[in-house]
Amino acid sequence: MNKSNVYKLIGALLVISSALFYYVHYLVFNDLHHILIFMMGDLAFVPIEVLLVSLIIHRLLNDMEKNSRLEKLNMVIGLFFSELGTGLLAYLSDFDPKLDIIKNDLIVTDDWSDKEFMDVRKRLRNYDYMINIQDLDIKRLENLLFEQRDFLVWFFLSSNIREHESFNYLLHAVFHLTEELSYRDDLNNPLQTDYEHLTSEIEHIYPMLVYEWLDYMRHLKNNYPGLFSLAMRTNPFDKRAAPLVKKNRRIER
Repeated sequence: MNKSNVYKLIGALLVISSALFYYVHYLVFNDLHHILIFMMGDLAFVPIEVLLVSLIIHRLLNDMEKNSRLEKLNMVIGLFFSELGTGLLAYLSDFDPKLDIIKNDLIVTDDWSDKEFMDVRKRLRNYDYMINIQDLDIKRLENLLFEQRDFLVWFFLSSNIREHESFNYLLHAVFHLTEELSYRDDLNNPLQTDYEHLTSEIEHIYPMLVYEWLDYMRHLKNNYPGLFSLAMRTNPFDKRAAPLVKKNRRIER
């Protein structure tokens, strides 16, 4: 029996049960007048009940479910940057010949507001993202990505990822680059045309990584101060960043 037939059966049983209760009420009290009064009162309340259940309660439950899914998704995005994204972004940005133009905009601090995150994101849209692939060690990039190949496959198995269009697009682009590199036997001496193709693929990923990283930093800033502190101390754009928490003086023992 399919789901539609099950619902029809349940609906029919509920209507029959209601009719039986009204019939028992009539047999016991023999008062059709009060039965009709209560029935009309119940029918008059039905539109309000539909409003409460369908529009308000249902909306609240959907919002709660959506927030739960977004929280799980942000945990998955955090895992991506912890395992691969931050390291990949740090490596690619090292070969951005014009990084100094935007580097200061990406030194995120705990004083940033949501508006500042949005303003930086808008400014970054006008930046010409480039990678000097001639200096980049493509073999090292392949190793970096290939070590996380199973990890990327696991991401694609997560249903939550599909709900985040831009991050899903980034994952596909990273996985595609991983596949491209795995099919090349000699990455140290690629053809010029192949070089240009790989450059295009890498420069396609680079800005998406920046945008997703910035959104992830805003999420940590608003929800997880401890993780945000670590993210600031491992900022791939801050050459002075260090994971150790530095004190002005040592604690005396």
